[in-house]
Amino acid sequence: MSDTETFTIRWRNYKPTKTLWVWSMIGVSVLTMVLGFTMGGWTTGGRASVMASNAAKQATSELVASMCVQNFVTGTDAAKNLAALKETSSWQRNDFIEKGGWMTIAGLDEKVDGAADLCAETLADMKELPAATAEAL
Repeated sequence: MSDTETFTIRWRNYKPTKTLWVWSMIGVSVLTMVLGFTMGGWTTGGRASVMASNAAKQATSELVASMCVQNFVTGTDAAKNLAALKETSSWQRNDFIEKGGWMTIAGLDEKVDGAADLCAETLADMKELPAATAEAL
């Protein structure tokens, strides 16, 4: 190489060694994986399974809680029960819901974790009971 060659010509004539190519590929692969798993939103199969399982449990809890709210609202003495629920301390509300039988869902043999809490929270946040319609009954 002479001093009169431009950078472009020197760049075009550069021939990296195989070792440099291998280490460059390894470095780029590692960098891609690090960026992908940290900022790119990639997940492992195990993590994806855990996320799917948690989402399914949450969806089940929300479904059972909405059915519980429906059972509560359409039940007898709903206004009186709502007032009693609001007077109950927050950590005892799920027991109140379970003892009232509103968590009983046909075809569901076991208790769904978190559903009673969601039901009690939804009911406690209600200002008043929704108007009963013929379709809801």
